[in-house]
Amino acid sequence: MSSAVDIITKTQFITGSQTVVSSGGSFEMGFFSPGNPQNQYLGIWYKKISSRTVVWVANGEIPLIDSSGVLKVIDPGILALLNGTSSVIWSANVTRSTVQDPIGQLLESGNLVVRDANDDNPEHFLWQSFDHPCDTFLPGMKLGKNFVSGLERHLSSWKSSDDPGQGDFAFRCDPQGYPQLILSNGSIELFRTGPWNGLGFSGTPGLKPNSIYTYGLVFTKEEVYFDYDIVNSSVVSRLALSHDGIMRHSTWIDRTQEWVLYLTAPIDNCDYYKLCGPYGSCNVGNSRRCGCLSKFVPRNQTEWGNGDYSNGCVRRTPLDCHNGDGFLKYSRYKMSDTRNSWFDRSMTLMECETVCLKNCSCMAYTNLDMRGDGSGCLLWFDELIDMQEFSENGQGIYIRMASSELVTATCYGCYGAVIEFHKCNRCQADHNLKARKRLVVISVILTGTLALGISSYIWKKKWKPKTEGRRRRHPGEAYYKEAKNEDIELPLFHFFTITKATENFAINNKLGEGGFGPVYKGMLEGGQEIAVKLLSKNSKQGVDEFKNEVICIAKLQHRNLVKLLGYCIQGEERLLIYEYMPNNNLDSFIFDQSQKMLLDWPMRFHIINGIARGLLYLHQDSRVRIIHRDLKGSNILLDHEMNPKISDFGLARIFEGNETIANTKRVVGTYGYMSPEYAIEGLFSVKSDVFSFGVLVLEVVSGQRNRGFFHPSHHLNLLGHAWRLYKEGKATELIDVQLRNSCNLTEVLRSIHVGLLCVQQQPKDRPSMESVVLMFSREGALTHQPKQPGFFTERNLLETESERRKIEQCSANMVTITQLEAR
Repeated sequence: MSSAVDIITKTQFITGSQTVVSSGGSFEMGFFSPGNPQNQYLGIWYKKISSRTVVWVANGEIPLIDSSGVLKVIDPGILALLNGTSSVIWSANVTRSTVQDPIGQLLESGNLVVRDANDDNPEHFLWQSFDHPCDTFLPGMKLGKNFVSGLERHLSSWKSSDDPGQGDFAFRCDPQGYPQLILSNGSIELFRTGPWNGLGFSGTPGLKPNSIYTYGLVFTKEEVYFDYDIVNSSVVSRLALSHDGIMRHSTWIDRTQEWVLYLTAPIDNCDYYKLCGPYGSCNVGNSRRCGCLSKFVPRNQTEWGNGDYSNGCVRRTPLDCHNGDGFLKYSRYKMSDTRNSWFDRSMTLMECETVCLKNCSCMAYTNLDMRGDGSGCLLWFDELIDMQEFSENGQGIYIRMASSELVTATCYGCYGAVIEFHKCNRCQADHNLKARKRLVVISVILTGTLALGISSYIWKKKWKPKTEGRRRRHPGEAYYKEAKNEDIELPLFHFFTITKATENFAINNKLGEGGFGPVYKGMLEGGQEIAVKLLSKNSKQGVDEFKNEVICIAKLQHRNLVKLLGYCIQGEERLLIYEYMPNNNLDSFIFDQSQKMLLDWPMRFHIINGIARGLLYLHQDSRVRIIHRDLKGSNILLDHEMNPKISDFGLARIFEGNETIANTKRVVGTYGYMSPEYAIEGLFSVKSDVFSFGVLVLEVVSGQRNRGFFHPSHHLNLLGHAWRLYKEGKATELIDVQLRNSCNLTEVLRSIHVGLLCVQQQPKDRPSMESVVLMFSREGALTHQPKQPGFFTERNLLETESERRKIEQCSANMVTITQLEAR
């Protein structure tokens, strides 16, 4: 029973099943029991959300043991929770002087406040729950510290999913040195965001400007805090610290009635605090995740070789400050822990270098603010720890090095110019020499500009009319214009360049036949090897898929996604130019009896993890949410270090905004990897890719295909066979015979468990890719047992195919892409 008003007074209170609701109906406050029905807690939750989600609890440490609790205002104007004997078990700790007519009010923001009934100015609130958060950070809250009052606001986890008492984990804004957000378990730091750089936190490149919420860090003499606000008031968003120590930022989707995850922290092993020790750097794309920064070496080579990275690295050439040091720039990194740092907001980067160079204890510097051309100065006076290398969006840092290491380094010279130097404290040169150099440079520029102008004029006179005429005659021009309108930031290669690179598409350079045409190896004039995907003229869906692949992958950049170098349109010819992958695809290894011997378990586990991180990027961390729709071994390419790269985005679908699920009458993909809801109903979502990933995991572990799997004692496919062995406690029998004597059994069994979770019949029972990545990195994250998988027999697949009536094969060889038309 809900009260018609949103206030609590001396005479208007709540007890039993009574609740109060905020004025706009967004939040509700009352009593609830998360676990033991005898334990009652006073809490606030979302009113309009079907799945009760509690955002604040008053008496988490002292539950009521029955339903006799009462929340009311008592003398002298204190909001208090009383038990059945009228004893106060919780109260709003009002430290300011009391008022004549105090009331408690639940605001539309979810904030419970105590104020004067005649004064609703937030500055005059006597108390508010936003100053005492629990595990949830709501829009409008502040996470940080007020230096004047000493009030510190931080998140604390629940003890468990059923116990809202204060757990072991905390998430706070640490103001020491320069502010950063830190997740800790008691006194042990688990994760930090890195310092704020004006655009975001340096260690969370996935936190980017978006259409859902705005965010920022406020840092003044009076206070420091992180906050965020929703752009559209109709969007429901929350940042919560789970009882197992994971920060999750989620948005509620009414249509699907579920919370959709947008960001998590930590996301993988590299996010864990100082994993690689001083001057070590973590890179999730490498098989050995920890490495030393360039020009650094392990402090203890034996320990490092055994996988103990705690002692980190040291400079291979010791510093010699008095005889001359300098700085070397390292790009795209998470900045080191800033709790032992110094900053100045007004200094330039060149002034920052000067200050650091004069102090032999200063180990590194960077801009405080990355916006525009950069501003401010941040200095480190201790070993650099907890650094991470990113493939994109990282920050640059200048690290102090011995002068002998700076042969190819740059520093700031007179007048702000960047010049090369070998050994110096400051880049100094004779003024007259500089003048002569500038004169030479200006002459070269003027001469080059004149030559370019003449060449451009001759080219236009000779080639432009022919080019324009050719474009009028060929339909490729229509797509070229459309592609330009899509703002594709990719090079457009000339057809002659590609024919020369592939030796006119010589048969010896043919790598294989894909779903929409052949793929050729080539080499550009600079020596770069490329793979050229040539669209078949006979492909009925080719133009759409070509356009989709260019637009889709042009927006992506991740070390576990194949890199698209450019595209080419010449009349009816349409080509995609990719980086060349020398080790072919995953199928060519795991299903080949001789090749699979080259893939030991550490390498297979590395590949599985890489695919998971690539999918997580597509689903959650990229600029747009992308559903691949054709994830399989032949679409996982392997580079020279056997790093996996997800490829072939011709069938991918971009999801906009809050879109999480879509329906199509044109089902495309490969049987054996399709999820049941997609193959039968045409419904696809991120969970469709999760199903495909689960199939892939079980194939990698077993070395056998799901489709066409044969066992003499039953008619199950690979999924059914794995499920049967798992139920019988014989999961080890699924392991590829090539691995059984050398694998890490714990990792293999965990992979089978995760694979089975991913291929569940119902999408809601499958984990998100964020959860998958966590389960691979943390054994304790396996909290659910798998059920019977979907499509666990060959008959399931055959019945699905027969139901579809119209089946058209539009692929060749083993790279199968099947189109199905729904009835």
